[in-house]
Formats: sequence, C-alpha cells, structure tokens
Amino acid sequence: MKTAQKHLLRRYLLLCAGLVIMAFGVAFSIKGGLGTSPISSLPYVLSLFTPFTVGTATIAMHVTLILLQILLLRRQYEPIQLIQLPVALVFGSLTDGAVWAIQNITVQSYAARWLLCAVGILLVGVGVSFEVTAGVVTLAGEGMVLAVCRAFGTPFPKTKVGFDVTLVLIASVLSLLFLHRLEGVREGTVAAAILVGMVAKQVNRPMQRFSRRFLEC
Repeated sequence: MKTAQKHLLRRYLLLCAGLVIMAFGVAFSIKGGLGTSPISSLPYVLSLFTPFTVGTATIAMHVTLILLQILLLRRQYEPIQLIQLPVALVFGSLTDGAVWAIQNITVQSYAARWLLCAVGILLVGVGVSFEVTAGVVTLAGEGMVLAVCRAFGTPFPKTKVGFDVTLVLIASVLSLLFLHRLEGVREGTVAAAILVGMVAKQVNRPMQRFSRRFLEC
C-alpha cells in the first residue's frame, strides 16, 4: 500500500513539474508576441479586453470545458475526471506567476521574438510530455477532445485538430470584435500547432525510460 502511494505521489510531482514548465512555455509565447499555442489563444485574447488575467481566463476556459464534458457524456462521465478542476486552478495560477516572473524581459527584433516563441514551444512540448508520462489526469482541453471522441466515435487526431482550429477561430473573432485587430493568433500559433506535438514525442522517449526507472520501481 505504501509503495502504491509512493508511486502515485511521484506521478503527481511529475505532473506538477509539467504544469510549471507548460506555464512558462505559455508565458514565453506571450512575451514573444507572435501568437500563442491554440489552447492558450482564447484565454490570452480574453485577458486583453476583460478584467481577467491570462491565468484566470485559463481557469474559466477549463471550467467551461469540464462542464461541456459533463453535458456531452452525461451518465458516461467519470467523476474521477473532476480532478481536472484543481489541476486547472493550479495551472492558471502558475501561468500568471510565470507571466509575472518574466515580465522584465524585453524584445525588439523579429528574430528575438521568434527566439522567445521557440522557447515557449519547446517548454510547452516538454511540459506535455511530463503530463503524459505522469499518467494521472489530463488537462481539460485534452479531456474535452477525448469526450468528443467518446460521444461521437471520431478519431483523436482529427478531433484534436478540429478542437484547436475552433479555439483559434473563436479567439480571432473575439479579437477582431473587441480589439479591432488580430491578437494572440499569428505565425507563432501555426508553429506551435505543428511543433508542440513533435517536441512532446521526442521527449517521450527518454521520459519512458525515466518512468520505468523512477515511477514504477
């Protein structure tokens, strides 16, 4: 029993590390100013014309996604997935903390912006790999994709693309309506959509060895 609890604690610690890394990835993407990842585009845009911070808007979006999962799956919804709620609260708070931590970084050239964008993509990819390796709970965004797949029998890759595109479209429309310009969705968003998954896959290889050595021993 104690061994099982130790394994579970290690997995949650790995998840927390992944959330910290992802939060800084989001912060660096925002600082780069070339667009955030699809999942962060909507909270970022909301933060620009509401009293919400990026982290608070992230929490609000995750809560909405959790409610949508419940409405979609109804009796098929597994209560254990409500763990997504405290994870969302932690991730939103960490995101605000990361944005504050790097607030003094200044960028001027386009190349420097791409450098920060690349750092953001790398960190988000590594954080996603940590989350997947921990294997204890999914974030609400991925949970929503899985819920749609379960409810409608759609394949995960296509559903994930559709989900990301939907978030980007909503963020773009809100940006144009309330800010009268496009914010949060730029070339960096496209790069993140393509590269985050690739980074995560590359990191998954050493993380699998780490899992066998430290999480399952």
